[in-house]
Amino acid sequence: MYAIRSVQVNQDGLKLNGTHQLLAYADDVNMLGGSIHTLEENAEALVVATKEIGLEVSADKTKYMVMSRDKNAGRIQSVRIDNSTFERVEEFKYLGTTLTNQNSIAEEIKRRLRPGNACYNSVQNLLSSRLLCKNLKIKIYRTIILPVVLYGCEAWSMTLREEKKLRVFENMVLRRIFGHRRDEVTEEWRRLHNEELNDLYSSLILCG
Repeated sequence: MYAIRSVQVNQDGLKLNGTHQLLAYADDVNMLGGSIHTLEENAEALVVATKEIGLEVSADKTKYMVMSRDKNAGRIQSVRIDNSTFERVEEFKYLGTTLTNQNSIAEEIKRRLRPGNACYNSVQNLLSSRLLCKNLKIKIYRTIILPVVLYGCEAWSMTLREEKKLRVFENMVLRRIFGHRRDEVTEEWRRLHNEELNDLYSSLILCG
């Protein structure tokens, strides 16, 4: 905590909700700055403070990323602290979430859908079983599959394209749960339409 407080004394950091930002979880530290110069100053303060208590900042594990609408921003600059030059990256993973320099969530959603599909495949026999009621199948979906897909979603800034990808995945799961329906006109079995799936899902949630 001493090292963290030492950096917080610097009043040039980027503010979010009125707070100078240095995010720390265990030994994972994420620093935000409005410029590379500010970032260097804060990083230098952190390195000095950690040395005073016998700790070191790993140069090999430390990366920095520039987020700007200008794709060339910071291209000719580098971050160098205590004779170590930090690598610039276009994306990195922090606390299980992939952050990109374009603030795009597309790759993160694609990455979350992979374990989501794996989880779905592991329980799809249960979702199509006639021995389980649909209420129980919905609970399986919401407690086992959905948390895997939506991990870290509180920080997502989605577009309609990303929402559609998530909706396609959910409809795939719901079709496995609700099965097919006999057409009233042709009397043939058909897949449920998206609107029908949404209505059935909503009604079960309300009842459950």
